[in-house]
Amino acid sequence: MTASTTRLAAVVAATSDPAAADPATSQVVFQASAVAHDAVASTITMGRYSAEVDEPPTLGGENTAPNPVEYYLGSLLSCQIVTWRYWAEKLGITVDEITGRAEGDLDVRGFFGLDDSVRPGFSEVRVVITVTGPETEERYRELHQVVEKHCPVLDLTINVTPVRSSVEVGGSR
Repeated sequence: MTASTTRLAAVVAATSDPAAADPATSQVVFQASAVAHDAVASTITMGRYSAEVDEPPTLGGENTAPNPVEYYLGSLLSCQIVTWRYWAEKLGITVDEITGRAEGDLDVRGFFGLDDSVRPGFSEVRVVITVTGPETEERYRELHQVVEKHCPVLDLTINVTPVRSSVEVGGSR
């Protein structure tokens, strides 16, 4: 058993304890911050990590980094992988390898304000997870249903999440 597998098994065991479901101790806050630079690029800080964000030239950028919707697709895929691993461990389902791919359809007329009837976000996102291992196809399909129910980033996509946005104006005039 590898160190990472042992850590995952410990997390599964700890969260299986009925006391771990105590709402008073189960709230976690995640944070990120951003600083704009260049035409439309930004540096995003998430804890001790940072990532660059840019747009392709057709959207005003230099294409020096993934754009926000590409990061969203990456976030969705990585969350799917984490959720597959966690629930496979929890349910005792052996998984040898998991890979994923995602694509989304975005009509830029919504972003540019060219047509207010077009939403600025994806009109559809397609995710394909490929899993290999010794289990039956039915068992992996059961696991897929559990993952769909418990993946946080998928939940953010499927369900309305309240977002409170504000602006703070500072500096000299």
